[in-house]
Amino acid sequence: MTTFYDEIGGFETFRRIVAKFYEGVATDEVLRPLYPEEDLGPAEERFLLFLVQYWGGPTTYSDQRGHPRLRMRHAPFAVTPEAKDRWLAHFREGLDSVGLTPEQDAKFWDYVTHAAQFMVNALE
Repeated sequence: MTTFYDEIGGFETFRRIVAKFYEGVATDEVLRPLYPEEDLGPAEERFLLFLVQYWGGPTTYSDQRGHPRLRMRHAPFAVTPEAKDRWLAHFREGLDSVGLTPEQDAKFWDYVTHAAQFMVNALE
C-alpha cells in the first residue's frame, strides 16, 4: 500500500514544504515571537518529523517525542485567529513550492486548515 507520504515524493517533498514555511515564519512579526528559541532549526525539524509521520512516513517523531498532543504542546502560546491566518499563508507558500497535483494539494490543505483552526486558543 502506498501512503500519501510516498505518493507526494517522500521525505524530500516534506522537507521542502517545511523549509519554505519556516522561511516565512522567520520574518513574520506575529509568528516569530511565538518561537522562544533563537534558532528555528529545532522547531523546523519537529514539524517536519510530525508531518512525515502523520502522512505515513517513518515514525521518528513519536519515537523521539511520544504522542504529538498538539493542543497541549501549543497551549503555552497565544495562538490567535491572526496567527492562524499567517501560519496558513506561510504553509500555502510551502505547498505551492512543491507542485503537488490539485488532488494532493487539496488533501494536504484540508488537513492543515482544520489543524490550524484547532490550534487557536486565544482571541486577538
